[in-house]
Amino acid sequence: MAKNRKKNSQMLSWAVKLDGRALWSENAVSGVSVYGEQLRKFGKQEYRRWDPNRSKLGAGIMRSRRDKQFLLPDPGSTVLYLGAGHGTSVSHLHDHVCGAGNDLGGRIVAVDLAPRCLRDLTHLAKSRPGLVPVLGDARKHAAWGVLIPRKVNWLFQDVAQSGQVDIFIAACKRFLAVGGTGLLSLKAASERWTGQGENVLFADVREKLTISGFEVEESIALTGYEDNHVLFVARRLE
Repeated sequence: MAKNRKKNSQMLSWAVKLDGRALWSENAVSGVSVYGEQLRKFGKQEYRRWDPNRSKLGAGIMRSRRDKQFLLPDPGSTVLYLGAGHGTSVSHLHDHVCGAGNDLGGRIVAVDLAPRCLRDLTHLAKSRPGLVPVLGDARKHAAWGVLIPRKVNWLFQDVAQSGQVDIFIAACKRFLAVGGTGLLSLKAASERWTGQGENVLFADVREKLTISGFEVEESIALTGYEDNHVLFVARRLE
C-alpha cells in the first residue's frame, strides 16, 4: 500500500503536491487552516488540502491534461491576481510563491472589488508577508497599477463581470510580459449570450485571444468543480 501511495504522489513544485486525487500545498503558516481545509503531515512537513471545488486555479490544475506544473508561477516571483475573492486560491498560491515568512521573496498583488473580500484578504496578509491586498476594479488600472512597476510573468483573472475577455486582454497588455502566462477563468453566465450555446462562446473567446496576440496553450473545462466555466491558459506573444 505504501509503495502504491508513493507512486501516485507527485511534486508539482517545491510546495505543491498531487497525492492520488488530492492536491496539497505546504503550509506557510504552520497549524493554521485558512478556510477549514484539512491539514496533514507528509514526512516532517505540514500541508494544506487544496480544494478544487473552491478554487478555479486548483480545479484547473486537477483538470489539466498538460504538465500541471506549468500552470504555476515561479516561486519568488511577482504575480497579479484579479478577482482574488476571499483568498482561497491566493492562500495556496502564497504557499508556493512566498513560503513561510516569505523566505522566497515573492509578491502577490491580489485585487478585488468587494470590501468584504478585501477585509478577508487583509486579515490573511497579516500572517502571510508578500501578499498585497488591493481594493480595486480590474478594469481601472490607473487606481492601483502603480503597485506593479514592472511587468509580471504570471497573471490570473477570475472576475464575474461582463466583458471578461476584454478585461483580461487589457490587463495582460498592461501588466504581463511578452512570453508570460495569463490564465483566464471564464464564466459563461457573465457574458452576453449569442443564443448559439456555450461551445460557440468559448470558441469565440479562443479566437479573440489569438487575434489579440496570445497563444492559447490549453482550454480547461472545469466541469464537476465549476460548471459553465473554462480556464484558458494563454501565453502572450506580442
